[in-house]
Amino acid sequence: MNAFIIGGVVGPWQIVIIVALALLFFGGKKIPELMKGLGQGMKEFKKAAKEMNSEDEPKDQEKLKN
Repeated sequence: MNAFIIGGVVGPWQIVIIVALALLFFGGKKIPELMKGLGQGMKEFKKAAKEMNSEDEPKDQEKLKN
């Protein structure tokens, strides 16, 4: 059993323990705020990644023409 935990396999009991610890540390009111902040951060990251890809596309197309 310990080999699975060390090996990186996460089972249902490990998830329950992680959620319980998060509730203890942050409380029920803070978790929605944390998730909202995480969602906004992911949205900003995706937006920045799209912008970087759109800036790189013309350069890549010019290289293909030559």
